[in-house]
Amino acid sequence: MEKIEKVRCLIVGSGPAGYTAAIYAARANLKPVEYAGIQPGGQLTQTTEVENFPGYPNGVDGNQMMMDMREQAERFGCDIRDGEIVKADLSKSPYQLTTDEGNIIEAETVIIATGASAKYLGLPDEKKYNGKGVSACATCDGFFYRKKTVAVVGGGDTACEDALYLSGLANKVYLIVRKTFLRASKVMQQRVADKENIEILFEHNTLGLFGEDGVEGAHLIKRKGEADEKLVDIAIDGFFLAIGHKPNSDVFKEWLETDKIGYIKTIAGTPKTKIPGIYAAGDIADPHYRQAITAAGSGCKAAIEADRYLSEIGK
Repeated sequence: MEKIEKVRCLIVGSGPAGYTAAIYAARANLKPVEYAGIQPGGQLTQTTEVENFPGYPNGVDGNQMMMDMREQAERFGCDIRDGEIVKADLSKSPYQLTTDEGNIIEAETVIIATGASAKYLGLPDEKKYNGKGVSACATCDGFFYRKKTVAVVGGGDTACEDALYLSGLANKVYLIVRKTFLRASKVMQQRVADKENIEILFEHNTLGLFGEDGVEGAHLIKRKGEADEKLVDIAIDGFFLAIGHKPNSDVFKEWLETDKIGYIKTIAGTPKTKIPGIYAAGDIADPHYRQAITAAGSGCKAAIEADRYLSEIGK
């Protein structure tokens, strides 16, 4: 007979949302079990330094911050495990979830904090210069490029927003757009056009990056495949990806409502989903802010809601 592990609170995923939920759930004596996922610590483990999280006046290495959060959660008794949840049955309570090792967990409450993965172009240089000039978060890392030259890849609202944000910090911002037009809203297009230090490079594709100890420039190709195709190099200090994020919600889509991209929909102002006892925290439910501090806040809310729910149903 298949052995089923029963838990009061299961946290799926780590990062600021998952670890904060774990801290609060453990302190509430919910005896939470947390599966750290395929990228323990989440996207911040790909960031060299975090300067905008309260409590670290001199900044902190992203990996170190996540290790600190994990240690704090474990100190209060959270059972944090490697591995991921690969299957979910949320048809009735208690909810059944299956791990990548085939183990079944029966949970009274579930906090989903699986995050969203930034989309990359797929260039080897993106990995080579990760944390050394390549970033997928302008608001996280833009501060490091004050008075420098940067490039943003993308043509939608996110790319334009990032370019505008960076234009207030950097001396020069290139917006690399592979099409002949921007997909962004008319308002965003106009704002970008009005910024003197933003230069839009239409019909340009990125071939690679170059530099000794970090990004020093990008190899581009203009009008790829056309008769007047041309190779172009630009000198830059930072390369920002703004071509979207993919929410890691596939396991839960059968049961929970998501938007067209895949972000889990929650009841406004709360981490509650349409299913009682199921909560979504962090980037998995946030297509707008995607910051460590907002993720941590939603993780806190999710744990508090889980505690209240269990009290209400007498569990």
